[in-house]
Amino acid sequence: MIDYNIKINGLDVDAHYSEENVKEIFYPLLERLTELQREKNRRILVMLAAPPGAGKSTLVSFLEKLSNETDGLTKIQAIGMDGFHRMQDYLTSHTTIRDGKEIKMVEIKGAPETFDLPLLKERIQMVAAGENCGWPIYDRTLHNPVDNVITISAPIVLLEGNYLLLDELGWDELASYADYTIRLTADENMLRERLISRKAASGNTIEAATAFVDYSDMVNVKTCLTKSKKADLIIEVQADDSLKVLV
Repeated sequence: MIDYNIKINGLDVDAHYSEENVKEIFYPLLERLTELQREKNRRILVMLAAPPGAGKSTLVSFLEKLSNETDGLTKIQAIGMDGFHRMQDYLTSHTTIRDGKEIKMVEIKGAPETFDLPLLKERIQMVAAGENCGWPIYDRTLHNPVDNVITISAPIVLLEGNYLLLDELGWDELASYADYTIRLTADENMLRERLISRKAASGNTIEAATAFVDYSDMVNVKTCLTKSKKADLIIEVQADDSLKVLV
């Protein structure tokens, strides 16, 4: 078992990947992406979509680390779409409809409608065109995105996010800019337990964490699991955190 410790969005994450997964899934994937980049002889954009709680941010970070440490692989730059949350002031001053009731968008922060999709699409186009451009991150201490924290410059860019393969109007255009797509899937109940633990770890009570996850996060989980497009590679997260290739 390989231990991987990293800070993701301000939280310390202790991940564990089996040597079997690294050998049979991760290295073949990185070799495939290296070959694809060399064939196209330009930057390639890889999109990895997954529901909340599936471990996508940690996984792309680990793949970046492997690519940097392994001879013969083209280096990867891992980024996320969380920096495209709309500003907190916007979310608290705008409303949406949930279950027939008008609510403030901040109550379901993380749902597709709480992201700045036009800005995300614009920046994805720049990355796909090979431009060296700025990229935002989400700062959990500010509860807001901060632009241009990252400069995109690598020959392989690995972008992760919940809705990159979402098959809904507007979102369904994003995959057309990807050279390769990956989708993580997992059991719904397992994801719920993970999300409650993560929410509690950020300072919430178990009761408050459970209420938020059931009202907001689980809707997003169901959206990702049932409304995502097919991908070039589909990987299932198992109950023991190991990974299994489905397609």
